[in-house]
Amino acid sequence: MPRVWTLWTAARPSQLALIVLVYSFGIGMATAGPPRISSDSAPVDPGSVSFLETALVGVVALLPVAVAIHYANEYADSDTDALADRTPFSGGSGALVRTGLPDSFLRSATLVTIVIAALIAVSVTAIVGLSLGALAILVAILLLGLAYSLPPVAFVRRGVGEVVNAVLGGLLLPLYGVTVVASPRPAAVLAVVPFTLLIGCNLFATHWPDRVADAAVGKRTLAVRWSPTRIRRGFTVLSVTAILATGLLWITGVFPNAVAVAHLAPIPFLLWGRIVLARQHSPFPAVLAMVVLAVTGTVAWWWVGIS
Repeated sequence: MPRVWTLWTAARPSQLALIVLVYSFGIGMATAGPPRISSDSAPVDPGSVSFLETALVGVVALLPVAVAIHYANEYADSDTDALADRTPFSGGSGALVRTGLPDSFLRSATLVTIVIAALIAVSVTAIVGLSLGALAILVAILLLGLAYSLPPVAFVRRGVGEVVNAVLGGLLLPLYGVTVVASPRPAAVLAVVPFTLLIGCNLFATHWPDRVADAAVGKRTLAVRWSPTRIRRGFTVLSVTAILATGLLWITGVFPNAVAVAHLAPIPFLLWGRIVLARQHSPFPAVLAMVVLAVTGTVAWWWVGIS
């Protein structure tokens, strides 16, 4: 039972749910049509059985990749997680610490899950017809996600983890959703810039409670390297840029009206997050800002696509 519980907890079910939501964010972008997707591709019909089947296939291929990345992160961060003052949003799951299982347990789980993810990805590509573009993004997510935590690369220990994490969750994940059901255009990349920037804000806040533990084991996150003042300035720059980008994307027609309004919903939480950043232990306000945009953005894109 401790092993089963560890596998479940280290997979981070709440984050898997958020990953599926962001994937749906990308699917919704595709349903809204050009200029985010190519006008030459087949029209995306959200109500068709084939569309729903394709979207489901994309989730089936994505989840084992996400679980493998989470296991790798839990394995690589076992040293800092044992020292961290955990919150619901930082410090890892604590699964290994609570059960006393060896690190090698999650190392083996990571390897097995990578094999399972590869088999499923190849199967759905060959049998069901997942596009090669979607497969390429999925492989990029897996490789970059593993390199985020694991040596010899271990981006998170080299001061670039925040950038890599934001690219993974804010750029590649929604673009994977778009590519599963349609052919994305450059406008699709532009459309996820505000969300990517808010993930950066979230990472400033979630890495702050772990800074002491991270420094003790040599993890050079920005929370370790930067002063509280600089962290708050970085948070402000990303927040303001996200808001300005939203306005620009609306003016240029990349964002429909409903989507632009949805991207303004996190502003109160960003203000709250800026006030308490590096002054309180919990990263809750910044996490809430990111989740609010994931929810409102997904609803808005689907609303535009269906209406």
